[in-house]
Amino acid sequence: MLKPILLVEDNPNDLELTLIALERSQLANEVIVVRDGAEALDYLHARGVYAGRDQGNPAVVLLDLKLPKVDGLEVLAEIRAVAGLKSIPVVMLTSSREEQDLVRSYELGVNAYVVKPVDFTEFVRAIADLGIFWAVLNEPPPGSHRYIKPL
Repeated sequence: MLKPILLVEDNPNDLELTLIALERSQLANEVIVVRDGAEALDYLHARGVYAGRDQGNPAVVLLDLKLPKVDGLEVLAEIRAVAGLKSIPVVMLTSSREEQDLVRSYELGVNAYVVKPVDFTEFVRAIADLGIFWAVLNEPPPGSHRYIKPL
């Protein structure tokens, strides 16, 4: 079974565009959508409403920077601080061009920082490229299997 892509996005328009772009990339990975940082952490820790989810980490986390409850930088910091999560690729997918956000994201260990293009065609291409790279082409570290074993 392929690992899912975890999409953390609170903006309904950006969410819809990202889902369209991922669909057009024809990835077979399921896309799990969460709308805030607290829900993302619940999913990653398999707690709360996600306590019974399939075991294993997502192939990649596409993480918005500006989120309600827990912001993207805090989510990233926790992912990098927890042994069982720190090898998950995290792509900051944001509209922020602020240098401090970029610098802080890399200080916390983000794998890539992508500013959302305004043009729809560019946006679709960027998301499709991200999905293909992280879910298909990227070779995960030894011990973090690309596939989840069915229970």
